Order: sequence, then structure tokens, then C-alpha cells
Amino acid sequence: MSGKDESIFSKEALMGTQAGKEIIKQGLFKSKGFRQFNQYKEKTEQEFGPFAKRFTSSLHAAIQSDSSPALTMEKFASEVGSQELVPDAGALQDIKARLSSTDVLQDRVARILNSNFVKMTFPVFNALYDGAAEYFGDKPQQQQDQEKREAVIDGHIIAIDLSEPMDRIVDRDEDLDYLEDYKFMCPYILDIARLKIAQGGDSVLKAFEEGFRDARVGQYIDVKLKMRPSSINDENMGDCYKKYRAVMGTAGRNMALNRRPLADIFHLGMAKAGEGVGCGNEIEDAIKNGAIKIPSWPLYYSLNTGDARRGFELTMQKSELYLKEAELALEMLPEKFTLRPFLEFLFLTVRHYNQYWYNELNRRAPFADYYSKMEAAVNRQ
Repeated sequence: MSGKDESIFSKEALMGTQAGKEIIKQGLFKSKGFRQFNQYKEKTEQEFGPFAKRFTSSLHAAIQSDSSPALTMEKFASEVGSQELVPDAGALQDIKARLSSTDVLQDRVARILNSNFVKMTFPVFNALYDGAAEYFGDKPQQQQDQEKREAVIDGHIIAIDLSEPMDRIVDRDEDLDYLEDYKFMCPYILDIARLKIAQGGDSVLKAFEEGFRDARVGQYIDVKLKMRPSSINDENMGDCYKKYRAVMGTAGRNMALNRRPLADIFHLGMAKAGEGVGCGNEIEDAIKNGAIKIPSWPLYYSLNTGDARRGFELTMQKSELYLKEAELALEMLPEKFTLRPFLEFLFLTVRHYNQYWYNELNRRAPFADYYSKMEAAVNRQ
């Protein structure tokens, strides 16, 4: 398995969930899905380090070559619609000087790459791209196709990674000492992602830009709900989840180079799987931060039921709805698509991730304390 915390997929952890027991069973019998998934897990272990080096090198070059960081920040703030995501103008030269150190920049990149969404999706994108290339009869052995494959996958992993510093800046729940550096890095990360994704062709870049716009809408709603948590409702929480749906769905679409039918199928599967993981992430965050995240599905359900424990129960049901929708994508796959077992196993790992954190929550969480903190936060607005 792949993730930020490998202990989640230890034998002991797997034995603690229904999905985990099925994973162990498939591992014992070496099911096709297990073998395919393990192949890409091993591939990730070999390729993630070189990817991180390529990313750091590109980022360092972009920062060093920019003669007008102030203009770069201004353009980025205008595009994302928030001055909160860029540093104060007076701090730019000091931050640039600090990030000119390769060691410092490597540290910051390593921190934002240490993310469940990044680590869980790296093997997935490789598998989806290869499956689509086989289905469409591409020629991956040709140098040009190899370079395109690397660029498109790198670009979308980098685009997903961009959401990490942006979320940390907005949430202010981790890496507080590095947030100003992250603000400075964000515009360059986006530029690198765009340059790489563009190598997939105009259609691929267009799909990315549309997805990025939708993700910004989700992020905007997220910020607004942080300011007025009592305004949370089913509709705006669904819109807030565009930040998962758009980023992951677009990446899935572009692993097929935006070619139907796989582009649409991958989009559905990855968008809904991303939303499913989002629910598990909200449960994990509640445990680690000692409070219900604002905004989140646990907040919405707890607020309306008057019971934090019930709120998390309903969040797990919501995660299952997302995963059921993701599994609809499997039913649309063409017969000759050979990596269906991989995707079935992938969704099983997502289910285990969510079940693991839900079990941990029930074992460790002070639900009454969660509810009182939630009430205080809502009433403070």
C-alpha cells in the first residue's frame, strides 16, 4: 500500500477493518488486482525519488530565473482570487534568498510531498496512463511517448501537490513555520505543472485549466465556510468538495490524454474516489487536531444531529456513497481494458483507509469535547 503513514497498511491495521481483511486475503492468494497493484507500488518506490528531484530542480530554476517575484505573486493572487496565498511584498527578497538554497528548497518540497493524496495517487496515475496507452494502441517504447508520459504524470502530481501548501496556508493546522515559504513557492509550482501538462497536447491542457478553475471554486467556498461555519449545508459542502473532485477527476481524465471513453470513466472513478478519501481525511484530521474540521462533513452532520458521534457515523456513510459512485466507473470499462483488477483493489485500499481512521476515532475520540468545541467555533462567527 502507499500513503503518508505506512502503519495504516501494516498487517495489524489491516486485520482491524473489513476491507483490510479482504486485502490480506487477496495478498495471500496473489489475486490479479493485488499483483497489479503491487507492481505499481514497487514502481513508485523506484520512481518517486527521481520525480522529487526533477520537481525540486525545476522549482529551483524557476525561482532563480524570476527577475520580478512581485509581479509573479500579483498574477497568482489575481488568478486564485486571494491575497492570503501570497507573501507580503516586503518579504519577497528574503524568502527568495532562503529558497535559493537547494537544501532548504528540498526540505520544503519533501514536506509538501509528504501527503496522502500525493503518495496514494502516484502509482494510480502510472497505472491509468499505462492502461490507457495499451487500450488506445500507443507506442510507449518510443522516446517521444516516454517523455510525454513522464511530463503528463509529473504535471498532474505537481498540480495535486499544489493543493497541499494552499490548504496548509488556509487551514493553518501544520507547518506553521514554513507557510511564508509555501506562499512564495505556489505560483512557480503551478507554472511547472502547466508546462508539463501542456506536453500532453491542447486538449489535455484545456481539461486541466477547466479542472483548476473548478478546484478554485471549491477552495473559495471552503474559505467562506471557515469564516461562517453556521452557513454550512449539503449544497455548499458538495460544492466545497470540488477541490477534490476537480483535481482528481481531471487528472484521471488526462491519464487517458482526454480521449473517450476512458477519459470520462477515469474522471468518474478518480473524482469520486478523491471525495471518498476526503471524508477519511476529515476523520483523520479530527483525531490529530482534537477538533472537528471546519468545514467538513462531520461538522455538517454533527451540527444537524446535535451529536458528534452520529456526525462521524453519517460521514462514513457519505464516504461509502462516494465509493459506490466510483465503482460505477468499473462497470463502464471496456472488456479489453486490462487494469480493471487494479482499480478494484485501489478502491478496496481507500475503503480500508477510511475504516481504519473511523475505528481509531471510536477508540480515541472525546465526542462530547468535539461537540462543545464545534459549538464554540460556530457561535464565534
